[in-house]
Amino acid sequence: MSFNPEEAELRRVFELLFSKYGPQHWWPGDSPFEIMVGAVLTQNCAWTNVERAINNLKLADSLSLEMVLKFSHEQLADLIRPAGYFNVKARRLKNLCVFLQTSDNQTALTSMPTDKLRKAFLDINGIGPETADDILLYAFGRPVFVIDTYTRRLFSRLGIATGNEKYEVLRSGFERALGADVALFNEYHAVIVKHAKLVCSSKPQCKLCQLETFCEKT
Repeated sequence: MSFNPEEAELRRVFELLFSKYGPQHWWPGDSPFEIMVGAVLTQNCAWTNVERAINNLKLADSLSLEMVLKFSHEQLADLIRPAGYFNVKARRLKNLCVFLQTSDNQTALTSMPTDKLRKAFLDINGIGPETADDILLYAFGRPVFVIDTYTRRLFSRLGIATGNEKYEVLRSGFERALGADVALFNEYHAVIVKHAKLVCSSKPQCKLCQLETFCEKT
């Protein structure tokens, strides 16, 4: 299944959403490492709960690669408990930190080509395409378009996608149409998330939608 959207229609969607919501300053985090931790913790979890888990790590003065590796599995799982699936996510955070440590604590990664860097993150046990792309875009400033449930929902309702395309098909389609633009991809993903939560939810509030006039849902 292919996905070949027109650049003009994708930019029109972005312009309408951006005009409504403005800059989102996403992804929240004081460091690339915090952003990476958040990307792992947000899997199947509301961001408010991720914030609680990250705050636990900060209060314990433990939001660092060294401290995550130092903790026992049980200690780390207890700190990130608010994020749910805490045993699974504790293992994934440990796996991420081992990878970063063996990569000279991110230094060697910064000069790695994007496709090679993406593969390196995908090779980490527990890191899937969406998490890897969150890390690449927001922590490393690489031009990758993040595909999530909200993106599928919005663009299938608009009739631009079916919503059943494979992750890589959607990602490459957006990137071909829009070109390599980190700032655009950052804000585009952020306003999609904002819009999906406030308006284009599982039960859409179409009368409030900036995109209502050309949405196939209405």
